Amino acid sequence: MLDTSAAIHPENASQHTERSTGVQLGMITQITEQNNALLLMGEHFNLAIALVDGGSIRIKTFRGQEPNWKTTPAIAGPESQSQVPLQWTAGEERVSVVSGNTTVDINRKTGSLSIRNGEQQANIVSVQRNRESVGDYTAFISLGEDDHIYGLGEKTGFLDKRGERYTMWNTDVYAPHVPEMEALYQSIPFLTMLNNGKGYGLFLDNPGKTVFDMRSYANMAMLQTWTGELDLYWIEGPTLKEVIVRYSELTGRMPLPPKWALGYHQSRYSYMDEKEVMDLAHTFRDKKIPCDVIHLDIHYMNGYRVFTFDESRFPNPEQMMARLRELGFHIVPIVDPGVKKDPMYAVYMEGVDEDFFCKTAEGDIYTGPVWPGESAFPDFTESRVRDWWTEKQRFYTDLGIDGIWNDMNEPAIFNETKTMDVNVMHGNEGDRKTHGELHNLYGMCMSQASYEGLKALLEGKRPFVLTRAGYSGIQRYAAVWTGDNRSFWEHMSMAMPMVLNLGMSGVPFAGPDIGGFAHHTSGELLARWMQMGVFFPYCRNHSAIDMLRQEPWSFGEEVERICRQYISLRYQWMPYLYHWFYEASQTGLPVMRPLVLEYPDDPQTYNLCDQFLVGDSVIVAPVYRPNTEWRSVYLPEGEWVDYWSGERYAGKQHIHVHAPLAKLPIFIRAGAILLEGPVRQYAGETVADEFVTASIYLQGGSGTSSLEWYEDDGLTFAYEDGKWSKMLIETTESEQALNVTAKYTARGYEPQRASIQFRIVGLAAVPQGVAGSGGQVQVAELAQQALGWAYDAERGELLLKLPDTADGIELNITL
Repeated sequence: MLDTSAAIHPENASQHTERSTGVQLGMITQITEQNNALLLMGEHFNLAIALVDGGSIRIKTFRGQEPNWKTTPAIAGPESQSQVPLQWTAGEERVSVVSGNTTVDINRKTGSLSIRNGEQQANIVSVQRNRESVGDYTAFISLGEDDHIYGLGEKTGFLDKRGERYTMWNTDVYAPHVPEMEALYQSIPFLTMLNNGKGYGLFLDNPGKTVFDMRSYANMAMLQTWTGELDLYWIEGPTLKEVIVRYSELTGRMPLPPKWALGYHQSRYSYMDEKEVMDLAHTFRDKKIPCDVIHLDIHYMNGYRVFTFDESRFPNPEQMMARLRELGFHIVPIVDPGVKKDPMYAVYMEGVDEDFFCKTAEGDIYTGPVWPGESAFPDFTESRVRDWWTEKQRFYTDLGIDGIWNDMNEPAIFNETKTMDVNVMHGNEGDRKTHGELHNLYGMCMSQASYEGLKALLEGKRPFVLTRAGYSGIQRYAAVWTGDNRSFWEHMSMAMPMVLNLGMSGVPFAGPDIGGFAHHTSGELLARWMQMGVFFPYCRNHSAIDMLRQEPWSFGEEVERICRQYISLRYQWMPYLYHWFYEASQTGLPVMRPLVLEYPDDPQTYNLCDQFLVGDSVIVAPVYRPNTEWRSVYLPEGEWVDYWSGERYAGKQHIHVHAPLAKLPIFIRAGAILLEGPVRQYAGETVADEFVTASIYLQGGSGTSSLEWYEDDGLTFAYEDGKWSKMLIETTESEQALNVTAKYTARGYEPQRASIQFRIVGLAAVPQGVAGSGGQVQVAELAQQALGWAYDAERGELLLKLPDTADGIELNITL
């Protein structure tokens, strides 16, 4: 039932009041060092401080004589006591802990903390225990007037989270997502603070309900746990990038996905039978619209039972998969956690017989209604249960499926609370806890089982897992989509800050449903959303049952042509995108970036979220309002080149850009190197002329630029055994000459191409000489040459084609 004015009746006000806080740590009565940790015994509870590799400080409340240092699954690597030696001193007024450039001062009378790292400072004004019986805690962090807050995962609203309040509690939300929603499907309790270009991070590792309140207090942020201890990591900067790198060292990084998962995905709730799926696949190929993946929603199953196919809708799924593979398609079926309660259903009886399902405190199997009806839920906190689920993936891999879509895994249940009873018990590897304490981990543990199952069964091929629910660390197992959005222009706009903040929260592989899932899209909205969506890390068009169809050809020839153009552009840019996915797998930095990440000293970027960067050098500025052909674009410092026209603009200004329906404004930073390849109908398609073009955007005068371009086979884990290559492309400009070198720094992978091409953008006149690239030919003739160069006077571009050899390339261009 929709809310009415009765929701704000005065007698209901208690439902909305702030949660009360309680007693502070108070005077420190005893100080001891134990196993590289400082233990501070306070009047009302205790505090432990330990240093963590990579520039983090762990601050943990505890009661009794010593803390429990066990970490949650968010933390990558083995659970162990800190191995980082502690340096500390104790005076009459304060205790000080020093770690590199960071100092933590603890006030001996109040227990308040001050953390300093150079000029950057975080003041934890107080840590409080709220209720004696439960032991939940509150920390207050002082905020300066110029502090800006980013991260916090999948949240609505603008980029800067200052002035907002959010609850971390994974929640199935079908209602339209609006800025006042405090909780959605993902809970990532990590934020970064920025002040005058410098930053630090705070990660509150508690998978129960937590609150991040940056609204209620003008000069403070409140972090609150509702169950369990306060386990807070302060993450050193001083740059935003360094904070994200260190946070991702702590919680792990995305493994390289298969290249096909970076392609275009098509989905609907639901493609109802084999004929519809095959017709869809043939239509993509007939219309020359690239696509790699077709998703199957819940109707493919027998009565919505997981690990089944409906025999009447899909009579021969193995044969269907083989036919789709011949066309270059991968199938990604939905798999929910709910297992139908049915004694005639083997999966359910296995779970009953082996004690795999979650239980009440009294020992009964917990069940709740979802798509199949009353269902049981595997206890994914137990490794033996994950091992069982891992093996169950064989049902799909035996059919030739190498990707899984985990949905409803908050877990969503069709009851009043929308989820599992908080008093259900989880085995948690012998450390039993209630669901209320571990709720936000459920979806990630399920995705872990899915990913590890596929990886074990695919014989060296990389798996793909997509998830709706997750917690910090989810990037180790799955890509994320932002759930049940709507076909609203406002939701198209909101997708940008949502995915940008997911990237700032260590989750680089994310995106919304292009066109909107529910409601009815229009041709204009689909065209504009497709233009934007092809530059998001995850690229899927998905729509709900009974809604207007929104396949790329659903709104006539003009919209189809625009969709084809931009989907094709994604495939053309695949070498560039894949390079930045590699960077994300190595550093944790996002593929899709807010401008503030690259320009943290520019106040114009602090809450800029209607445009974004792809990598560090490409600005994409979508049009996200109907009947609009012009928009303002902010260009930061430097010089920027219009991707379409080649026109140059000085930075540090807003420009007014004309963008009719077929045009998406794109700007390339002068000095950047853009990698492009041939348009393919799917990522693994072999084309007649294999090439990569390195487009070098000149700075105009003097300067240097470089890119160390990464490649591997894009399909297997052979890169872990050294089967990868890197080519260092460097340019040096002067007024008289341009020098370009391209040399392999590693060549463990042999690319299947004969040539490499260079496109020098911004050359005002034909060069006087080009040494190292053969003779000059006409632009139209260059494609047929093995070696040569041509000058495009209309665009002011020099085009070169050279053999791709292990010896590398050196070009000397006289201007």
